[in-house]
Amino acid sequence: MAALAASIAAVPALAIQDPAAVHQNLLTLDTHLDTPIHFARPGWRMGDRHGLETDIAQVDQPRMVEGGLDGGFFVIYTSQGELTEQGFAEAGASAAQRQLEILLMLATNAGTLEAAWTADDAERIVARGRGFVFQSIENSYPLGEDISALQGFYDRGVRMAGPVHFRNNQFADSSTDPEPRWNGLSPLGRELIVEMNRLGIVPDGSHASDDVVDQMIELSATPIILSHSGPQAIFDHPRNLTDERIRRLAESGGVIAVNSVYLSGGGDEDTVRDELTERLESLAAMSAEEQAAAITALRAYDAEHPRTEADFETFMASVLHLIEVAGVDHVAFGADWDGGGGVVGMRDITALPQITERLIAAGYGEDDLAKMWSGNVLRLLREAEAYSASLAD
Repeated sequence: MAALAASIAAVPALAIQDPAAVHQNLLTLDTHLDTPIHFARPGWRMGDRHGLETDIAQVDQPRMVEGGLDGGFFVIYTSQGELTEQGFAEAGASAAQRQLEILLMLATNAGTLEAAWTADDAERIVARGRGFVFQSIENSYPLGEDISALQGFYDRGVRMAGPVHFRNNQFADSSTDPEPRWNGLSPLGRELIVEMNRLGIVPDGSHASDDVVDQMIELSATPIILSHSGPQAIFDHPRNLTDERIRRLAESGGVIAVNSVYLSGGGDEDTVRDELTERLESLAAMSAEEQAAAITALRAYDAEHPRTEADFETFMASVLHLIEVAGVDHVAFGADWDGGGGVVGMRDITALPQITERLIAAGYGEDDLAKMWSGNVLRLLREAEAYSASLAD
């Protein structure tokens, strides 16, 4: 009996609790939700539950409840275009429309979702039994060459912003553009980081080149985030970071949110799948029936021709590696849902409790879980808010 008591005492306290219950008791957020790409689709509603068998969306309000996701950063994404006045104008209009769609979604779902403007708001909203919605910008290209335009996006809810996406732009070099344009941040990009600090926006280094990340860490008055990135030690890709750079980020107080993309190679070229996938980029221009047909065609092809993909074990290896390198105070979750995210065994946000279960099994306690699921990111927000407020004193 004494031996049994000793063995029970050696088990971490959380390990003998129901992991699902532990997860539900945590305040949880994801730092990069591309779900607003669906808001303009005819017939698609955030308040409806959408199954992966008939839809491609990985996030909606009912599944937020099922998966124990309290909220996150809903992305204003704009693809990179030409660096011309016309290109800037078109991108600016597109980004403004996407932000409007987020605000309209909030108005439509006022009983279940609420806009968050501060870190304290997130906690207050969850205490009221609702989900919280922060906004972020992925690719600052729509600002053109007028960084004062960021003020308007901030006034309507943006609290995180990244300067660049897949290609170099007027602000910074991209990690996935073959040749650097600026060898880091451009002069205008440096001004942009200063403006983010002034407003209280958390700078986001995901998609930025290594030089840009280093310069953002050095220049920003508050710690930066990588909202959906991973370690090169798991998979060598330009979007992932070396352990040395991850440590540098952590030493500066920053946070890296674990991505579920760029964890393995994409397999052989498949032009048929590429064509079927490309059709899905036009869902907003299709009727509900046309959307269903396009999605069904891709699902049928995937069933007959399975892809080579990363799985949940690889994702957890990435999580645990980042914890080992950066520490629990500098890790968060940003799986790139609705932007290419998801792995075999974790296809949508209903699978999120699995992450908590595995972390409990690995010996992490409730304080550590709370940090990684939201505390670290809310800390960055509070530091950004405090610095901005100090400038007004």
